[in-house]
Amino acid sequence: MGTSVLSRRRFLQATATGAGVVLAGQKATADVRRVGPWASQYGERSPFDKVNRTISGNLQHESETPQQALSGMITPSSLHYERHHAGVPTIRPEEHKLLIHGMVEEPKVFTLHDLLRFPQASRICFLECAGNGKHHFKSDEKTTPQRLCGLISQSEWSGVSLSSLLREVGVKKSGSWLLAEGSDACLLTRSIPMERALDDVLIAYAQNGEAVRPEQGYPLRLIVPGCEGSMNVKWLRRLEVSDQPFMTREETAKYSDPLKDGTVRQFSFVMDAKSIITQPAYPLQIEKGWHEIRGLAWSGRGQVAGVEVSDDNGSSWHQAQLQSPVLDKSCVRFGLLWKWDGKERLLTSRVIDSTGYTQPSARELIAIRGKQSLRYHNNTMTTWRVQSDGQVFYQRMD
Repeated sequence: MGTSVLSRRRFLQATATGAGVVLAGQKATADVRRVGPWASQYGERSPFDKVNRTISGNLQHESETPQQALSGMITPSSLHYERHHAGVPTIRPEEHKLLIHGMVEEPKVFTLHDLLRFPQASRICFLECAGNGKHHFKSDEKTTPQRLCGLISQSEWSGVSLSSLLREVGVKKSGSWLLAEGSDACLLTRSIPMERALDDVLIAYAQNGEAVRPEQGYPLRLIVPGCEGSMNVKWLRRLEVSDQPFMTREETAKYSDPLKDGTVRQFSFVMDAKSIITQPAYPLQIEKGWHEIRGLAWSGRGQVAGVEVSDDNGSSWHQAQLQSPVLDKSCVRFGLLWKWDGKERLLTSRVIDSTGYTQPSARELIAIRGKQSLRYHNNTMTTWRVQSDGQVFYQRMD
């Protein structure tokens, strides 16, 4: 017993001395961040984490989520993509009001305080700009997943079910459409079918557990799961019930979308199934051996039923593993263990959703819609070329 204690004491002394040497070495490089209280009022990420959005657009009105650097199904609020039509308004929450009127029994004005008294509902769902993928046919090989597919993000949104508010005002039988209007400088408006409004639509005041951020619509925004981003009107201030669509400026400009046969995709609200491999992707360089091919998949029509991955440009396909939970109208991460043999490979993924729809290749979608119309709702497969030296590049397949 005595020898045991002595040995233990010596061991502790030796390890303490060793730890002191290690700590002394660390002090030389440590950056003392705070002398006062160790706790902070609002958390910050490590100064060594440099992951950011990229700003794009002629007017710098878009910022793209860094898909290749994220994990899990939730996008941090600070990295959620942005798309603005007329800047970000500054709105005092105590002054903001939501008017619901039109073809209703009793028009009402709701304050934020009023809405907080309703039962809270939450949804995890993605938001995707209709222009996500617009760079697919004009990007060079040095293009990242962030550039190709950065206009989609996913959050947990909390607020009031729109159906609850519509019951409060009493929608008339002939009321079949809603006009949603925001408080930005252009008063962005979108038409929404009543059947969607009564389904799973939220008036959201919270995102990922805290108040919706100003760039995401503070203090109120509409959340229409599975539908294109601009339908999720930010800074929501007015809902008008009507018996027909309003054909707003946004809808008139976008949905004169001619197909290859000359017909028009009018009111193509729902975002189709899509996937993208986020690793390996440009600018990575990989070594021979085992890797996990990782990516992101989603569908606005329901759940992701499965994802398949090919390393030979679609000649053969292999079932990927989906990370749980797999939710309705939500993004899901997928992975596939893959042993690279050092030969040039073309990596592609495709998703199958719960309706049976399979993500098309670029050639398949161009054959249906024509290349001209694919600025919006482009859900083609994305391909990465792994060269024999391990360098990964974007492979345009148009």
